[in-house]
Amino acid sequence: MKRYFLLVRPSQWLKNTFVFIPLVFSKNLFHLDICVVAFLAFISFCAASSTVYIINDIQDREADALHPEKKKRPITSGAVGIPAALVSALILSLISISIALSISWMFTGIIVFYLLLQLAYSFRLKHIVIVDVFTIAIGFMLRVFSGAAAIDVVISHWLIITTMFLSLFLAVSKRRSELLMVQSLNINTKRKVLAEYDSNFLNSALIISATGMAISYSLYTMSERTLAMFGTDYLIYSSIFVLFGMFRYLFLVQANGEGENPVSILVKDPLTTINFIVWFCFCVFIIYFSGAHGV
Repeated sequence: MKRYFLLVRPSQWLKNTFVFIPLVFSKNLFHLDICVVAFLAFISFCAASSTVYIINDIQDREADALHPEKKKRPITSGAVGIPAALVSALILSLISISIALSISWMFTGIIVFYLLLQLAYSFRLKHIVIVDVFTIAIGFMLRVFSGAAAIDVVISHWLIITTMFLSLFLAVSKRRSELLMVQSLNINTKRKVLAEYDSNFLNSALIISATGMAISYSLYTMSERTLAMFGTDYLIYSSIFVLFGMFRYLFLVQANGEGENPVSILVKDPLTTINFIVWFCFCVFIIYFSGAHGV
């Protein structure tokens, strides 16, 4: 069972916590019935994303065989055969859609669109420069949209823009790390899209997306809708943790060559983990317990 457990990449499910963003920022975190729906949405997205990971691993098995870490994946290593992997992907997709149907038609539509988009990414879009990183970013944004659709709330436009810039930042850092790894190890990769990128462009894209994310998040905390909803302007101070997180991530990406796996950085880097926890607790306190002070 271990090989099938690794096949669905549970370590990557942390990305699906984007589904919970609308739950927290719509002031529904302590409503049990709504939390249950949000959790079901999370499970549905986990099954959908695992479906995509399996299909992508099948498509990339030859290229992954040249990668020092990816060659250990179940499909690439031969631990799981392609027929068994396809059956697993089908089962997971059916589970995802079944759960989605129990939530709402809107949420189901987003899940289906996500699956179709990621299939297009696996077969074609990941080979087109720039389009590949935007497709990855859209995947993160769909997680946020699905979270809002699941609990039937309207999400702030500024929060959507923030998610877009953050997603682009993570996607670009992933490409940059892949490119540097290929260059440093002199690997003859089969992923032709990497040959179209260069580190200078990716460094510039990192700075642009990081700046856009920081500015849009700050504007979200000061928007009229946010002030009216939370009854306070103290949320602006959470920008300190956002800026620290961006600077720390940039340092790890540019100085240490990390970034290929954003989840790994969040989990393994103590400063990043602590900063995220403090940011989350600060936001929860301001949103739910600060009252109307400071307006």
